[in-house]
Amino acid sequence: MRSLLLSILAFLFVTLSQAQNQPWQGKFEPIDNMITPPSYYRTASGAPSKAYWQQRADYKIKAELDEKNNILSGEETITYYNNSPDDLSYLWIQLEQNVNRKESPDFGDAFGGVRDSISARQMQFLTRAIDFPAGYSIKYIKDASGKNMKSLVNNTMMKVILDQPLKSGSTLTFSMAWSYPITDRSMFLLSREGYEYFPEDDNTVYLIAHWFPRMAVYNDTEGWQNQQFQRLGEFALEFGDYDVEIKVPEDHIVASTGELQNSENVLTSTQRKRLDLARQTYDKPVLIITPEEAIQNEKSKSSKLKTWKFKAKNVRDFAFASSRKFIWDAQAVQFSDHQTMAMSFFPKEGLPVWQEESTKAVVHALEVYSEATFEYPYPAAISVNTSNIGMEFPMISFNGGRPRNGQMSDNAKQGMIGTIIHEVGHNWFPMIVSSDERKWMWMDEGLNTFLHQRTVAERYPHFNSTTPKSIVPFMSGDQSIMRPIMTNSDNELLTQFGNNFYQKPTVGLQMLRHSIIGKELFDQAFKEYANRWKYKHPNPSDLFRTLEDATATDLDWFFRGWFFTTDNVDMELTSVKWYKVYEEDLNIEDQQEKVKIQVNGESTKTEAKDFSGGPEVITMTPTNEQAYGGFLSRLDEPEVRKQLSGKNIYELTIKNVGGLVMPVTIEWQYTDGTSEIDRLPADSWRRNEYEIKKTFVKSKEVKQVNLDPNFEFADVDMKNNTFPKTETSSQFDEFKNKKTD
Repeated sequence: MRSLLLSILAFLFVTLSQAQNQPWQGKFEPIDNMITPPSYYRTASGAPSKAYWQQRADYKIKAELDEKNNILSGEETITYYNNSPDDLSYLWIQLEQNVNRKESPDFGDAFGGVRDSISARQMQFLTRAIDFPAGYSIKYIKDASGKNMKSLVNNTMMKVILDQPLKSGSTLTFSMAWSYPITDRSMFLLSREGYEYFPEDDNTVYLIAHWFPRMAVYNDTEGWQNQQFQRLGEFALEFGDYDVEIKVPEDHIVASTGELQNSENVLTSTQRKRLDLARQTYDKPVLIITPEEAIQNEKSKSSKLKTWKFKAKNVRDFAFASSRKFIWDAQAVQFSDHQTMAMSFFPKEGLPVWQEESTKAVVHALEVYSEATFEYPYPAAISVNTSNIGMEFPMISFNGGRPRNGQMSDNAKQGMIGTIIHEVGHNWFPMIVSSDERKWMWMDEGLNTFLHQRTVAERYPHFNSTTPKSIVPFMSGDQSIMRPIMTNSDNELLTQFGNNFYQKPTVGLQMLRHSIIGKELFDQAFKEYANRWKYKHPNPSDLFRTLEDATATDLDWFFRGWFFTTDNVDMELTSVKWYKVYEEDLNIEDQQEKVKIQVNGESTKTEAKDFSGGPEVITMTPTNEQAYGGFLSRLDEPEVRKQLSGKNIYELTIKNVGGLVMPVTIEWQYTDGTSEIDRLPADSWRRNEYEIKKTFVKSKEVKQVNLDPNFEFADVDMKNNTFPKTETSSQFDEFKNKKTD
């Protein structure tokens, strides 16, 4: 028995050594040493533990918009709750408006520096030749007793030094006064907030965000998240309640995070009646301010001010928009125990497309995302039209896309609607499932784009939407400049972050849902992650662990390859060998006519390029007695021969050229015109990361074999996925044929 085992092991050793003579890369090893380890606060299953904690900050703010000078000033009181087990001797506060100062890093040269021919606007981006004031003026920071507090400013972060440590479990209340010049959004790249000026009617739309000093996150995995704001990596924020008063010109309309508290003071009786009607209307938007009324309102320039009051519960940020140009519509959306108002605010320049499409897109996003995760919890979801951006905040988003002379191409309209869906969707990721965008942009953009594309596919099936094929041009690009998805937000190239942080995670989740885990099980797991971490701060490790925990699927190989490397998927169907078992009861002439005879178990056939030469014959011999080892029962060998009689045996050799292991989808096209699909799991690559061989028995004769026929896995080179090989024209041949035509 021992000698038999040694013989078997020796045979396997020789066979495997011949099959894999390249270095092992550990593609199926656990990723435990690559992600944040579980702790007392975060479990190994990916869920927050009973001991999980996070900080909280409540805000009372009074702000005033100076339209004449484009200045916003405010006073705020922050109540900070130290729920951590640590005593804190200082606090960190975000001063994001400071990023707009001239000395701060910008993206002016992201798309190239000085050239011999350059537009004035690009030169402005490069040089800031026309300078403009920006950044905070902090008037005071005082404790609850009115005593000045010491602070130090480091660019976009301010350190507040406490006289006495803030004890674990205690609360601190302090106040600040500040002001800053609101910047013209057209003056520099990637301007997520500021004002947009309309010269034709001498009016402005204000998008007010990153506007008040806010508490930085303090958490269990890194302490203070006080990474500088550099525009690309966005938010890391604590939840809290907001009580906000906004003083604006009397003829302005304000769209805001939260619920309006004093509609009787800021809206006309007609507007209030229309809003009441909208709360009862579920099938279409109701105009609160008509286009005609907005155009008339543009002509006024009131010097008086009025105050809008809003309250918001359990949000991590607050933003608003203000203008006298706004047209306003609203529609109710009913959830199981509450109602949400889907609303749009837009200038006349957005007509007619915004009136036709914006609020409808908001409703679609609310419905699909709620089904995929959890019901939208807030009382409002607002889309505000602006130029050139899509930007998200709790309950409100600023969305680009605008017709010219009332006309919009189909592609432009698709882009506009997609932007609205995407930015409304950010209410889930990261406004509620509150990941750290400052560090991991893909965790909010990638997960959100995944559901955004699902919404488009389900509600706008005639639109273009992201599929695995969409990412191929990026994945097949220059790997010397690529970064993995698991790259900090500000470290990615501006030319690549859209593909790497939005599209690639989206495609990865699509592959998990459609081709690796399966829709039902994946959807349950994704919903589990969203519900575990709503109103909390998840890390990438929490997502990875939850998806494995909730599906009973080892996905470390997938996370390792797709998120931690720049490898791509390129499977090559190297060879297909066709065999039949030799049958003694057929005369030798018949078999020679049909097949080439195999002599002494050695193939006499060179590597086949197609099926024209017919199958090779394999001789099936009786099993050696020793092969049964200690088993007393014996295989019914005549029955094995009977089951294979007349059958076609195909041996496929598949190589992993691109480096990423993936499941293998095999399409068999038969000579009778039918086809069939077989699937091999990713585990097929475990013992050989470079090449796998697999044998199939088919009743029918095969005409062609294709890998990944439905383009499920973003294979970057489909030309090597087919047997017999498909001849492709060279670029020269294509050029020559084109010239001849």
